[in-house]
Amino acid sequence: MKEKQKRYTIVGTDIEKVKRLNSQSGLSYNEVKRLLANQYLRSRKKNEI
Repeated sequence: MKEKQKRYTIVGTDIEKVKRLNSQSGLSYNEVKRLLANQYLRSRKKNEI
C-alpha cells in the first residue's frame, strides 16, 4: 500500500490539514456573495409584481 506523503509550505504549514479545515468552515466569501445576490434579485422580482 502506498503511503501518502504529507506536503508542507515553506514555513511548515500542513497543506492537507488546512484544506480539510477550510472545507469544514462553512461558506466561502464568493459563495456568500452569490447567495446574497440571488436573494436580492428574488426580492426585487417579488416587488415588481
